[in-house]
Amino acid sequence: MITVDPKIIAKAESWLSSNIDDISKTQIKALLESSDPTELIDSFYTELEFGTGGLRGIMGVGSNRMNVYTVGMATQGLANYLLQSFPGEDISVAITHDCRINNTLFAETTANIFTANGIRVKYFREMRPTPMLSFAIRHFGCKSGVMVTASHNPKEYNGYKAYWNDGGQVVAPHDKNIIAEVKKIKSVDDVNWNKNDALIEYIESDFDAIYMDLVKGLSLSPEAIQSNKDMPIVFSPIHGASGKMVPLALKAFGFDKVHVVKEQAEPDGTFPTVIYPNPEEAEALTMALALGKEVHAELVLACDPDGDRYAACIPDGKGDFELLNGNQTGALLTYYLLSKWKEQGKLDGNQFMVNTIVTTELIDTICKGFGVTCYSVLTGFKNIAEVILKLEGKATYIGGGEESYGYLVGDFVRDKDGVSACAMVAEIVAYYKSKGMSIRDVLAEIYMKFGFYKEALISVTKKGKDGAEQIQALMADFRTNRPTAMAGIPVVKVVDVKESKVFDLKNGTETALDMDKSNVIQFYLEDGSKISARPSGTEPKIKYYFSVSAPLQDRATYEAVEAALETRLSNLKSYFS
Repeated sequence: MITVDPKIIAKAESWLSSNIDDISKTQIKALLESSDPTELIDSFYTELEFGTGGLRGIMGVGSNRMNVYTVGMATQGLANYLLQSFPGEDISVAITHDCRINNTLFAETTANIFTANGIRVKYFREMRPTPMLSFAIRHFGCKSGVMVTASHNPKEYNGYKAYWNDGGQVVAPHDKNIIAEVKKIKSVDDVNWNKNDALIEYIESDFDAIYMDLVKGLSLSPEAIQSNKDMPIVFSPIHGASGKMVPLALKAFGFDKVHVVKEQAEPDGTFPTVIYPNPEEAEALTMALALGKEVHAELVLACDPDGDRYAACIPDGKGDFELLNGNQTGALLTYYLLSKWKEQGKLDGNQFMVNTIVTTELIDTICKGFGVTCYSVLTGFKNIAEVILKLEGKATYIGGGEESYGYLVGDFVRDKDGVSACAMVAEIVAYYKSKGMSIRDVLAEIYMKFGFYKEALISVTKKGKDGAEQIQALMADFRTNRPTAMAGIPVVKVVDVKESKVFDLKNGTETALDMDKSNVIQFYLEDGSKISARPSGTEPKIKYYFSVSAPLQDRATYEAVEAALETRLSNLKSYFS
């Protein structure tokens, strides 16, 4: 029989005695009276906290669930911090949401509480993708912003991304300070629920054109698009918020034949046509790929529900499509951007790009090849935005991204932008088509110049309180029982980001790591392979990232080298699974 911590019961009872609605009270009573306390424990054992993607969790009643009260308490804490941070100033925040269940309720709740605290709200009249929220903060001079979304999580999830005045997601010290303020809110009764409608101003659809003009300005090869404007492209928003903006962006770039997957075009938080609304998963692209075959598409694109992540599929030359992973599209975008900037004489040594520590090192190598600095940061696009902010006015940001299908071209947005990324990937296909090259040819060109890199990812889901404890135990075991070999290959270096240490196992030396702490540990093997272990900041998962590489001498050996790298990846994955 499961023993319930008295603190959990006390917390549930404190919610019962607060000023919450009757339905929520009935649900809490049912949890307290249930013979199986698992749901009670999971709902109340902790509070939702801001991770790499903000506040995110399963919808339901309780302190560890997404509901109007956890949203309200988080918003009250954020409002209190804003009032402290900008005393005497006119404070405004921007708010929007995607398609998820309860998103309008949560977004309106957020807006109401801000106005109750005397903070003006710029509220999008219609749902819009995350990058537009980031841009709106900067455009309107807001001090903060909130995007109500659970990104690519399953339908039972919802979330709350908090942004600061630079348009990037909240980073240190603001993230911890906001959490501290939220923790001071001991009850839903500590929230000011008395909304002031006079402080809400709506952002109308004419704002789309302002954003779209900047997206259009990113294009580097309009002539290549003009010569390939009839290139068939398929797009799916997977029932999300990008259904209007991505087709508009492709049209703004000059593409005429854009086919939207009708069955997935309308916003729907139940995601009826997919198991998991994540463009990283091939299953979510089934309908898009079927339409791609029907219209003989030269590119199939998709975005996640809030439109910050994107996926690209290319013809494989065998009558089917190949889903490029985030490392491949990131490398393609990096190579194309730098090639065009160099061709146009715009590289003068004062440009930079940004990568994350679990993203392919091929991007760093490409940047070195062009003489451009590439900064490596912790996982989470907020860390990329932080570098852009620090270098603002000092150096020019070209682009950057992370392996999880996120990329940002240009700096008018400060989060990953699936809208502009889709348009730019389409331009890349058109540009190289005009040169008689397929995307696979371009990848081969990159690999011959900089090395053939292949990556893989294993995500292990462990839900609830027990799952969270198991994940922490796994990470602790890596530190106390550090492996000296993996799949028969000696480990030569270990980078422990949490401990801020680098261990050279060959020489037996230990050095300091100059990077913010994070619960990540990386293993470098004798054959050049790299494995990173990291608990997700937004999902109940531990993730293992694998990277292997080898030289590619010529195009003729592409398949053989690729097969050898796949074998190495398979061996490493077997070791971990």
